[in-house]
Amino acid sequence: MKTFTSNRRAAFDFELSDTCEAGLELFGTEVKAVRSGKGKIDGAHVIVRGGEAYLVGASIPAHQPANAPSGYDPERTRRLLLSQKEIDALAHKSDQKGLTIVPLSMYSSGRNIKLKLAVARGKKKQDKRETIRKRDSDRHIGRTLKNQN
Repeated sequence: MKTFTSNRRAAFDFELSDTCEAGLELFGTEVKAVRSGKGKIDGAHVIVRGGEAYLVGASIPAHQPANAPSGYDPERTRRLLLSQKEIDALAHKSDQKGLTIVPLSMYSSGRNIKLKLAVARGKKKQDKRETIRKRDSDRHIGRTLKNQN
């Protein structure tokens, strides 16, 4: 399982709870671009509309821009491949106030490209400061333990 891209800021900006795995409906040039590491999912989110789930805000440029189809949009909305039961569960969770669905990583599972999703609640500024403080103190403790050995 190779990870092509990940959303490293998601854990900092959100409190992550439930995770799930979804397939991604892509064009052939997009698959090649993702496999070469060109995709970006920073700032993307998932919406559920009409009984289907869509990835919004992800950028996947064409593998070879000169050979891309005319009118190709790298920011287009992409459909997620989920079972109806999973879509209903995500729709129920995303309807709750303050919850959103964010992609965490894009990776391969055999021949397929999968997306790891998480239900998330946005952090307040104070919570982000606490996270930074905790990370810095852990780093300091690690340094002092390393120097003692």
